[in-house]
Amino acid sequence: MDQMWWQDLKPLTMLSTVLYSFIGLALFGLAFFIMTKISPFSIRKEIEKDQNVALAILMGSIFVSLAIIIQAAIR
Repeated sequence: MDQMWWQDLKPLTMLSTVLYSFIGLALFGLAFFIMTKISPFSIRKEIEKDQNVALAILMGSIFVSLAIIIQAAIR
């Protein structure tokens, strides 16, 4: 092993990874903001106080599907 693992890293690849990570986080935040604005009830109250498991599963599945879409767009 003449080279260390970090010597194979390319700066442009690292920059694009960081950029896509920030874009993905912004999309997750935007999706959560939209979901809280269009719902007729408080999502935070329903999940935290009322222990609404079905709503928590629905929100989680939306975020997982959004992650799959973002991952497919990156490839």
